[in-house]
Amino acid sequence: MSITANWSYPTSIRFGAGRISEIAEACASAGIKKPLLVTDRGLASMDITTKTLDLLEVAGLGRAIFADVDPNPNEKNAAAGVKAFKDGGHDGVVAFGGGSGLDLGKLVAFLAGQTRPLWDFEDIGDWWTRADADAIAPIVAVPTTAGTGSEVGRASVITNSVTEEKKIIFHPKFLPAVVICDPKLTVGMPNFITAGTGLDAFAHCIEAFCSPHYHPMSQGMALEGMRLVKEYLPRAYADGTDIEARAHMMSAAIMGATAFQKGLGAIHALSHPIGAMYHTHHGTTNAVCMPTVLQFNRPAIEGVIEQAAKYLDISGGFDGFCAYVDELNASLGIPKTLTALGIDAPDVERIVAGALTDPSTGGNPIKMTKENTTKLLLEIIG
Repeated sequence: MSITANWSYPTSIRFGAGRISEIAEACASAGIKKPLLVTDRGLASMDITTKTLDLLEVAGLGRAIFADVDPNPNEKNAAAGVKAFKDGGHDGVVAFGGGSGLDLGKLVAFLAGQTRPLWDFEDIGDWWTRADADAIAPIVAVPTTAGTGSEVGRASVITNSVTEEKKIIFHPKFLPAVVICDPKLTVGMPNFITAGTGLDAFAHCIEAFCSPHYHPMSQGMALEGMRLVKEYLPRAYADGTDIEARAHMMSAAIMGATAFQKGLGAIHALSHPIGAMYHTHHGTTNAVCMPTVLQFNRPAIEGVIEQAAKYLDISGGFDGFCAYVDELNASLGIPKTLTALGIDAPDVERIVAGALTDPSTGGNPIKMTKENTTKLLLEIIG
């Protein structure tokens, strides 16, 4: 079966193997004549990036790249990216890569035309209205992993390097004008990245599905997203060249990121400060937190998880679902605890304080307090 499609929801998406060949058309559709390709350092010299730059150059769109992007991008990366954008006279961004490249690329396009400082646009209340919407440059997003779903997101997660806090910067125009989802671009992902990003998508789906907020459309996407991860993440992990599995995982990533409009929860609330302080891989950190958070939320989510288990053909209700998650993590080489992840003597008080102020906290089915969040974190530390 050829998995190729054009979608218009939640934005214009060109989905299918080999469709990176349409990058110049995507830029034209977005109104971009002189793009800056933003990616991370690791991807900068890889073949998939070089070939994409070749396609842009042949089409007369230049060959500009900015790759000074950390795994957890911060305000210093943003300032350098904006300078590169302005100095090069660019009129749009090709955000290329995993979550870090996509988030930073979107932020560069957003910030380049603004006069207020970055942190004035944090996702608090209506702060997003402070932005000059007409000054936001168009974005074409090209994911090279299958997890964060940032290619269809209206926000970027940016680390404040001074306070070591992850902040969410939001604006509706962060949503890229065009997305190219080409599963061939994900074939070279190392196993641990395939696992971590895939479980990030799974965490998005689980937390959205369990969130108490009302959003039936997200509920449906979260459920089917979980099924795709269950069916295809083990295949993608076992054989990175399995294009069918890679394609379905890219769909799961899009679905998870769209679904979490309904809300996230304690998994992400804890993962954000942990990642900001200890520079851990976001999706892997989510996976480590997931089993304990499921038990933490059990009184409020047992029924909905039983529904999910039935749809996913997992026997044993809530306990069966949790056993499945444990087995999936183990099969993908995920550490069981934060200690096993390599975090020695974490600052419990700071992590808890960060979790309780994280926007994800509001979507958790059980109200998070200093007391119960501290107990939860200590169990995850192991």
